[in-house]
Amino acid sequence: MFTGLIREIGRIRGIAPRRGVVRLDIDAPKLATTAKLGESIAVNGICLTVTAVKGRAFSVEAATETRRLTTFESWRRGDKVHLEPALRAGDALDGHLVQGHVDGPGRILSVKKSGGSLLMTIGLPPEMARYLTPKGSVAVDGVSLTVDEGPFDGAFTVNLIPHTLQETTFCTAKKGRLVNLEMDVLVKAARTGSGWPGIDHSKPLPAESKPAGLTLDRLLTKGFGRFGSSGAKGRK
Repeated sequence: MFTGLIREIGRIRGIAPRRGVVRLDIDAPKLATTAKLGESIAVNGICLTVTAVKGRAFSVEAATETRRLTTFESWRRGDKVHLEPALRAGDALDGHLVQGHVDGPGRILSVKKSGGSLLMTIGLPPEMARYLTPKGSVAVDGVSLTVDEGPFDGAFTVNLIPHTLQETTFCTAKKGRLVNLEMDVLVKAARTGSGWPGIDHSKPLPAESKPAGLTLDRLLTKGFGRFGSSGAKGRK
């Protein structure tokens, strides 16, 4: 589990196929000093497992399904990537609950200046757009952001404040760039009933059998009770 608050911007040192997976070597002087084998690190929003640590770099591996559902295949050596280690017990939940399970890619449709901020509009498929809510949370390349305008028909806009631009790669974002999108897990649970035993999510539910909405019992069954009284809040 993650928060969508980026801890370091790493740089891809190498990409190489290895026994059915693709190994990614990432230069990250800050995180490499504390990373341990088997730990999870979100790389541009993708939850990946640390398989090696050497000096100022660490390695992760991506399976076929991960590469299919994300922007991984477009990454190149030298690219900068957002990095966030997994949330630990007692850590502040300053962004929003992010699983690191990317729903799919989106594409930047426009980037416009607005004072000291940037308004970035992102296009996405209808099956993902249904989980957007006005002023709700969304993870874009692993960054916790708030839907500032929209959702529109197949798009939404986020407002990137100066601090976010300083701490992420969005300061160089351009039209056409692919980004990883993870929709808010709480909205997905409320709108699909995800996690309810006995439900076939590949088929629409009859109206009378659809879950009534987000409830405490549903949150507890998904494990959110372990966070105690910590509150989640989105940020721009």
